[in-house]
Amino acid sequence: MSHTRTAVIITGGSALAPAALLDLEPDAYVIAADSGLDHARAAGLTPQVVVGDLDSVSDAGLQWAHDLGIEVQAFPRDKDFTDTELALSQAVARGATDVVLLSGGSGPDDDRLDHTIGAITSLGAASLAACHSVTARWGHTLVHVLHGPRTVLLSVEPGRTFSLLALHGPCRGVSVTGARWPLADATIEPASSRGVSNETLSDQLHLQVSAGVLTVILPQQFGASL
Repeated sequence: MSHTRTAVIITGGSALAPAALLDLEPDAYVIAADSGLDHARAAGLTPQVVVGDLDSVSDAGLQWAHDLGIEVQAFPRDKDFTDTELALSQAVARGATDVVLLSGGSGPDDDRLDHTIGAITSLGAASLAACHSVTARWGHTLVHVLHGPRTVLLSVEPGRTFSLLALHGPCRGVSVTGARWPLADATIEPASSRGVSNETLSDQLHLQVSAGVLTVILPQQFGASL
């Protein structure tokens, strides 16, 4: 992956939120998952590789990739992995230590909730546990996925809503400071609402999880109105 160790994976869905592009690593290794190529092109990003079954990318987008000599890895439609999972595998194989999943989210006429859930939960894969950071910019929402044991200090605005979800099994040793409802060495079980709709109190949010995969969701972080 040359000298950079940050991988940005661009998925399909809606156009990317401009605010979500502002502070991306300028030398990140960009991977487009299928029609994510079209969104990358529209946003002025040039991927190093395109992966997927190519059933939703435009002909113009593929021609653009071929003209630029971008690597295209085509897979059969009948496969065991989603295009997003294939892209994540590429990031791991190329030595990424920081992963950013970038998506415009579902469009107004797109009701594929299964795609959204599948993409977000794929960030909890064991293959990503060694990464320094695993995040998603999904529409206007910021997602941090913490593979325990992990501690993170997030820069936030006071008064912002955030939620903690245990999407991959119990999360143990969960501690939160800088929030309206702090936690200390707590356990969050799958399907529990214990971590839902908390609120930041200052410009720093300190989170810790000792075991499990904790998904932190911060809505309306990229240009959406409050």
